[in-house]
Amino acid sequence: MKKIIPILLAIFIISCQGNAQKDQKKSQDKFEVTKSDKEWKAQLTDAEYRVLRKAATEPSFSSPLNDIKEPGTFVCAACGNELYKTKHKFMSGTGWPSFDRPIKGGVAYGTDSKLGYQRNEVHCARCGGHLGHVFDDGPRETTGKRHCINGVAMDFKPKKN
Repeated sequence: MKKIIPILLAIFIISCQGNAQKDQKKSQDKFEVTKSDKEWKAQLTDAEYRVLRKAATEPSFSSPLNDIKEPGTFVCAACGNELYKTKHKFMSGTGWPSFDRPIKGGVAYGTDSKLGYQRNEVHCARCGGHLGHVFDDGPRETTGKRHCINGVAMDFKPKKN
């Protein structure tokens, strides 16, 4: 009996890892732009790769995108997908670019529990890159949402006159 429990435990762990890999593969397949890890590493800067592909968070108040107020569009740094408009940006005081809404169809949502509780995660709808999180403490006069987005995950395209 003492030998059976470790064997069953080992089988359970191995089967969980196999299913997790299948689930990860499925989630990657649902995006229009898919690349290997090696291809993403070659295309992105180290900081972009850590945030977009490994779901890291850039240091607060480190992004020059925090200060952008001119009309334009924030796009995914990995694939160029349009994500947010300047007109929906607001100063949240958190140190990350914040928006009260995305461009329709620009983002996808998931959840993560890396901090021990569930958060609503925001991804690029085209390539699946991690952008940040969405919270319910945004401006009440608009949507009430705060899309807290890593600046390194985006590029800014000024509006052409």
